[in-house]
Amino acid sequence: MTATQVFVGTALALGLAFSTGVAKADTIVVASKIDTEGALLGNMIAVLLAKDGLTVDSRIGLGPTNILRSAIRAGQIDIYPEYTGNGARFFKLEHDPVWKNAAQGYATVRRLDRDRNGLIWLAPAPANNTWAIAVRHDLAVKTGATLAGLARYIAGGGELLLAASAEFVESPGGLPAFEAAYRFRLGQSQLLVLAGGDTAATMRAAAEGISGVNAGMAYGTDGALAALGLVVLADDQGAEIVYQPAPVVREAVLAAHPEIESLLDPAFRSLTLERLQRLNAAIAVEGDDAREVATNYLAAQGLLK
Repeated sequence: MTATQVFVGTALALGLAFSTGVAKADTIVVASKIDTEGALLGNMIAVLLAKDGLTVDSRIGLGPTNILRSAIRAGQIDIYPEYTGNGARFFKLEHDPVWKNAAQGYATVRRLDRDRNGLIWLAPAPANNTWAIAVRHDLAVKTGATLAGLARYIAGGGELLLAASAEFVESPGGLPAFEAAYRFRLGQSQLLVLAGGDTAATMRAAAEGISGVNAGMAYGTDGALAALGLVVLADDQGAEIVYQPAPVVREAVLAAHPEIESLLDPAFRSLTLERLQRLNAAIAVEGDDAREVATNYLAAQGLLK
């Protein structure tokens, strides 16, 4: 079964009215993943392109990573926001240290995707949506808000109970990567392993001190972090792969509409970690409409003139 057949079959299973042909030449098909940040970034792309007079077919929330990836390679969609660190999986280079360096990871995925798939990665946001450990402010003060400080705190007998998913605890790219880089190890009594991988549950446990939890698995740009009063501990040693969000566009579409790059680059370059957390929170915590949040942010940045 081809990638196109897989995508179309999945799209139909999801009840999506999607043609089996490639996107129309005079229309830019903008898509995103099914998550808060995907909706935010996908809407930013759609709003900016429409503002410049391009005809946009919005497919926000189309599906998970594998669906979006198959769709853009098959020409079913034209552009969507992706994460640089996923290049490690796309090109089966999971053990290459290049992905732990933001600039090198971006340069690598940009080169490989252009050469092999005709896909162009535009400017990434200076924010990292990777696995992280978040703590309450009192523990952040004691650790200096760094993972190195956390290691010293643990070595000194400091109390820690981390809420996390089984995947985070067991995956080589999760907690074990932090433990190896910072030379600490958590015992079973220091872990509260929750079913599933929902960071909303792990962060809530940390914020509210449920069962004595004072730290939780998180993603770097989680919207609930600020709302819950949690601080992400800095990964100064680069234990984790860097996941910077960036628009990925088909080369043929960019060649036909080169202005897309100048439209999107300023917006994504403005998205710091703190800004993405705040914008995600407006959607996930406050319940605001993703397109409205995206539009208001772009207007405030002077990008809709």
